[in-house]
Amino acid sequence: MIDRVITSGTFSLDGGTWDVDNNVWLVGDAREVVVIDAAHDAAAIAERVGGRAVRAIVCTHAHNDHINAARDLAERTGAPIRLHPADQVLWEQVYGPEVAYEPLGDGDKLTVGGIALQVLHTPGHAPGAVCLYAPDLGALFSGDTLFKGGLGATGRSYSSFETIVDSIKERLLTLPPETVVHTGHGDSTSIGAEAPHLEEWIARGH
Repeated sequence: MIDRVITSGTFSLDGGTWDVDNNVWLVGDAREVVVIDAAHDAAAIAERVGGRAVRAIVCTHAHNDHINAARDLAERTGAPIRLHPADQVLWEQVYGPEVAYEPLGDGDKLTVGGIALQVLHTPGHAPGAVCLYAPDLGALFSGDTLFKGGLGATGRSYSSFETIVDSIKERLLTLPPETVVHTGHGDSTSIGAEAPHLEEWIARGH
């Protein structure tokens, strides 16, 4: 139902560049999958997909390290790229206007292999950041909004600490505490494990 490919590359914004490892999540069954965050290496992702149909390439946000393999993977698979349009400015930094995507909206539902993925708009790390909630799997794909031990970074352009705190409080901590959180980088966690630390994060501006 859930598979992960870890790819490596760089994240660049505001004139800086950093080495990063990204989690690319595949959700589906033996016939079809959705790819969440096509990062760095389309060939490695396509290899893990194998002979399955890719129904969509979903971008949790448009920072370059989460979308830089999306065009290549879309060309390989014929799948549409999906992104919240509030991240258009970040998308254009990577692809300009020539690569099209289909818009994602809050409350949209994607179905793959009998699994429903609900789109939750969770701005803050980026204006168009989304998480994907799969209630039947008890899983949340959080992109860079929520991590094990902290919330997503907000110190760069187009981000907001106050907004990401509101998103986490209102959209994520209301989910069942046993919900497993599959993050954009690093290890998975759960809503219940992270909820008690929110006030601490707010106090230290994390």
